[in-house]
Amino acid sequence: MPTVKLTTAQFKEDIFDYTKEREWNYKGDKPAIIDFYADWCGPCKMVAPILEELADENPDIIIYKVDTEVEQELSQVFQIRSIPSILFIPMDKQPMMQAGALPKHALQEVIDKELLSTVA
Repeated sequence: MPTVKLTTAQFKEDIFDYTKEREWNYKGDKPAIIDFYADWCGPCKMVAPILEELADENPDIIIYKVDTEVEQELSQVFQIRSIPSILFIPMDKQPMMQAGALPKHALQEVIDKELLSTVA
């Protein structure tokens, strides 16, 4: 499954509506990763094909992409200060943010340990 572009409205509908709830309450039915990026960002361009590969290799997770230039509200909610920033969303735990361009093996390790280990 390819990565999915995510808008602020889609985030509120499919992932978490921060305007209505205070406590994190993930609405999704699969663990997810959200890549906060910008088209002009060199490290973001390096991570993009890796995330596409991981999306294909890990059908039990969803990988979203959020353009920080377009979705400024969502970027502010997550206090994105540097890009790429990657949000890992497990099914039953709090989300975890990681700033910086991680290599594929490091991303896969987080997927295995934090996202897929909780999937029944």
